[in-house]
Amino acid sequence: MVQTPSKNLTLEEFLKLPETKPASEYIDGQIIQKPMPKRKHSAIQGNLATAINTIIRPQKIARAFSELRCTFGGRSIVPDSAVFVWNRIPREQNGEIANNFLVAPDWSIEILSPDQSQTKVTKKILHCLQHDTQIGWLIDPDEQTVFVYYPNKQAEVFDEPEQLLSVPSFASELKLTVHELFAWLLN
Repeated sequence: MVQTPSKNLTLEEFLKLPETKPASEYIDGQIIQKPMPKRKHSAIQGNLATAINTIIRPQKIARAFSELRCTFGGRSIVPDSAVFVWNRIPREQNGEIANNFLVAPDWSIEILSPDQSQTKVTKKILHCLQHDTQIGWLIDPDEQTVFVYYPNKQAEVFDEPEQLLSVPSFASELKLTVHELFAWLLN
């Protein structure tokens, strides 16, 4: 849902507004509220973040965050999952994770909801790639397909059950097939 403010808001003004549920994003001067996640979206999002963190977090390689606001490149977006390499996680002086992430994630993951525009979600991923994101996933639960986007490389389509999904090099230990990803919809 696009919310048209009575005047054009700057990014700084947007960031001062109260958070909404579901989250609102600031893209090209517009405030766009994300759709409420449905059952399939929620099942994949929760299981995927857990699977990623099980592999990469204990070794302090990287960490996956769900619904984390990332502000960079003139936009403020909330990927369904944002994965940051450990040394790029913004931190407070005391070492705690910062409240504000003013950088693009290293891996941006979006899960398409039935009432969401695939074009708009793809544009968010491409924006991330233009700002140093290493890889972007667009997961379509209804089509049981994953589109994988890279900077300066053609996108790949993963829709065969035994295909091993491409992951960024820092998460190379994560071995996940298309079938395993969408099997989370059965359990």
